[in-house]
Amino acid sequence: MKVINFFKNRYIYFGISSLIIITGIILAFAYGIKLDIQFQGGTLLKYTYVGDINTEEAAALVENVLGKETNCQEQTTVATNEQTLVVSLADNESITSQEQETVTDTLTAAYPDAQLDLAASQSVEPYTGARFFRNGILAILISFVLILLYVGYRFRKIGGISAGVMAIVALFHDAFVVAAVFIVFQIPLNDSFIAAVLTIIGFSINDTIVIYDRIRENKTLMGPKTSTEELVNTSITQSMSRSINTSVAVFVSITIVYIFAQIYNIESIKDFALPMMFGTVSGCYSTICIAGPLWTMWKNHEAKTNLKKA
Repeated sequence: MKVINFFKNRYIYFGISSLIIITGIILAFAYGIKLDIQFQGGTLLKYTYVGDINTEEAAALVENVLGKETNCQEQTTVATNEQTLVVSLADNESITSQEQETVTDTLTAAYPDAQLDLAASQSVEPYTGARFFRNGILAILISFVLILLYVGYRFRKIGGISAGVMAIVALFHDAFVVAAVFIVFQIPLNDSFIAAVLTIIGFSINDTIVIYDRIRENKTLMGPKTSTEELVNTSITQSMSRSINTSVAVFVSITIVYIFAQIYNIESIKDFALPMMFGTVSGCYSTICIAGPLWTMWKNHEAKTNLKKA
């Protein structure tokens, strides 16, 4: 088996990751970060209809009668050919039942042949949305802390804290990729964002732990004279096929889920599956190309520091 020198090419991997992160930050400033009404507060109305409706015109009509910023989107369920008009009013407060009736009457009067029918409505108070958002972010941060403690204890024989810290850096990378997908595809941050990030964190750390396990085993098999670079390169090479095969299997599964969600127009699943597809690729990449080389750099720096002290 030919050992791939991942450590030698580390700056190429770091450059790719930096480019992704910088691009994500630029797009965040360009497009802005949108919060769903679940986090921001507001009201979401869904109308089934037939024929054609100009979404920009519909949004302007609703905005004129309510005086609130309105966004309208058209969705089509491929399987049933059912059309849905989604009226989103993200605001500091949800609309009243009277205002909801006003919206329905306004759209019905503007499009009398569309056979508009209110299929669903959802309202969230701003303080509830803000609390939900804080709790979601808190759940992500707690997961990072618990992972750090677990990895630090389990791999204490190979420098557990350093292994844990580098694993967390790789997980931050994956979480950022998931967030970037929401920004690029203009998906408002909602509960699917929290679910996707937590799922990718669990998926990615599992792969990283497999590599750390192999490093721990090889440290005994290859002897104490083996350099950290050789130890890590060998361990990653031995584990790489498993990581890639697992990621491909997960990617294909999530892609199938996304396709069916697209066909049947299931927004919540689409919002979860699309970021998961990118996150799966990122999780495999960060495990192989980020966590291991970073940990090697940490150990090399630690060795040099100890040598100077001696």
